[in-house]
Amino acid sequence: MRTLRLARIAAEAEGLRLRHQVQRTVTRAVFGIVALVFLFATLVFAHVALWAWIRLHFERQQTALIIGGGDLVLAIVCAVLAARSSPSQVEVEALEIRRRAISNVGGTLAWSGMAVQVLRVFARLRARRRD
Repeated sequence: MRTLRLARIAAEAEGLRLRHQVQRTVTRAVFGIVALVFLFATLVFAHVALWAWIRLHFERQQTALIIGGGDLVLAIVCAVLAARSSPSQVEVEALEIRRRAISNVGGTLAWSGMAVQVLRVFARLRARRRD
């Protein structure tokens, strides 16, 4: 009975850990996509800024450079947020609970297996004595 309870606890802990890991991965993917969008916008505005600079000789190009610079800053912030994502405390604790439960299941199964073998030996000895 204890083995089944430990296996159930391990499964629940693993499920919790996986749910949080998926949530973290989705968040990282969203920030990565946003960073790519802003990086693309940075390239577009950099081209617009270059065009404006060549076309107007230091007039109006400052607007495009400010917009492009702002997009670049936003892309960097989003990329840093996506890269810094680490497992939450819930994920770490759930993983530790799963590891402990699985190690205890192994120990319980080992003791159960040994107990079955000992009972078989005693049963055989008792059967021999009767004969």
